[in-house]
Amino acid sequence: MAKLAQNFAKYLIHARLRAKGVVEKPDVIGAIFGQTEGLLGIDMDLRELQRTGRVGRIEVDVKNDKGRSYAEIYIPSSMDASETSLIAASMETIDKVGPCDAEIEVSKVEDVRAQKRKYVIERAKEILRGMLDEGMPDAQHISEMIRESVRSWEISSYHGLPCGPGILDAEEIIIVEGRADVVNLLKNGIKNVIAIEGSKIPEAVIELTKQKTTTAFLDGDRGGDLDMKKLLLLADIDFVARVDPGKEVEELTKKEIYKALREKTPLTAAPAVDADEPVAEEKAGINDDMKNAFGALLVELTGSRAACLVDRNMRILAKIPLSEISYIIDDYSDVLAIVFDGKINQDIIELSLQKNIPYLVATDYKENITVPETMTVLTQKDLGGN
Repeated sequence: MAKLAQNFAKYLIHARLRAKGVVEKPDVIGAIFGQTEGLLGIDMDLRELQRTGRVGRIEVDVKNDKGRSYAEIYIPSSMDASETSLIAASMETIDKVGPCDAEIEVSKVEDVRAQKRKYVIERAKEILRGMLDEGMPDAQHISEMIRESVRSWEISSYHGLPCGPGILDAEEIIIVEGRADVVNLLKNGIKNVIAIEGSKIPEAVIELTKQKTTTAFLDGDRGGDLDMKKLLLLADIDFVARVDPGKEVEELTKKEIYKALREKTPLTAAPAVDADEPVAEEKAGINDDMKNAFGALLVELTGSRAACLVDRNMRILAKIPLSEISYIIDDYSDVLAIVFDGKINQDIIELSLQKNIPYLVATDYKENITVPETMTVLTQKDLGGN
């Protein structure tokens, strides 16, 4: 068997090649790269995957017998199970190697992590025996610690997001904020969990919530409140589970986790996230004077790649480069509107939502966006421009 030099590998693809003639290792490697190129798109191209370290070095062991060649092929992968399966299946589309007709059959895809788990368990047993030989009194507690450690090895990945191994098979999923939250829930026996990992709600999570019954389980702080608002706006959330104010999911005990999940609230009955900043309220209105003022300011900004922050008295608080808006906006309060020379995307929608800014004015839309009920978005076309 080939040596697996890439320590990062999660899976190892095993494939067998049969050629109707004599071929060499370079012929096999060339056929693999050449005949799979473009098959699954540029992001799943083998050369690109090797360049980014998601696929390791391909090993080929060729043997010749009676004018025919046979080969064992090994491809290490650090991608998730579904992506690795695609790469494995693409191998079987190869029908020619060098000058010879050939066929490749995938014999198995080995989970390399299973070997690591086996080592951890066996080594843990040895360590435990040594501790008991020294007279450690609380063997039950130690055993539970070992079980928790093994569970933490089960952390997986879905579109680059940390999650439990049961995320795709489960009918219900739990959304948390970060990797540490996933690890804590795994340690306590909950596997159908996935993290959003950042301030922007990933599209993969949004799509997943449309397919499964979803519970949002976030920290009891300001960040958790903001993430909850964005989830309720963008995703299909069915239940909300909250921790006590000031606490984080990653630090909860097993009893606290299960208590919070038992007491989850259906979304239709869920209270507002923040009494001072309700998720849904009446959309801010706009009159002709405001339209005229916004329109004039937008014309003035055309070609500048700048943004103006406008207060509730329609006065300009600041004019700043558009690229620096996310850094500078924290220095200003009571902002009524952001007027800028550029196109609206979901990032600036979310930034305005976090800062409670009710108006966005820009030249056009960059992409399809989801606008919260509390916000009014205007473009040149809405203001009577071309």
